[in-house]
Amino acid sequence: MSANGSRPVANTVADVLRRVGISRTKFYQEINAGRLKARKIGSKTIVLETDLQAYLDALPPYDGRAE
Repeated sequence: MSANGSRPVANTVADVLRRVGISRTKFYQEINAGRLKARKIGSKTIVLETDLQAYLDALPPYDGRAE
């Protein structure tokens, strides 16, 4: 979080991995599948906070059954 307590506008790859709890491989699989939007600033990959929230909101609810 930023100094004023609000979420940043953009997240680094490391931020997303830490916050969501997925692996780097899964992160890039989700991008390549079109489920998660990412952007580039030079060589750095970022995910806008709004895109991360949209990705999380689109995940199916867990019903407690094994897959």
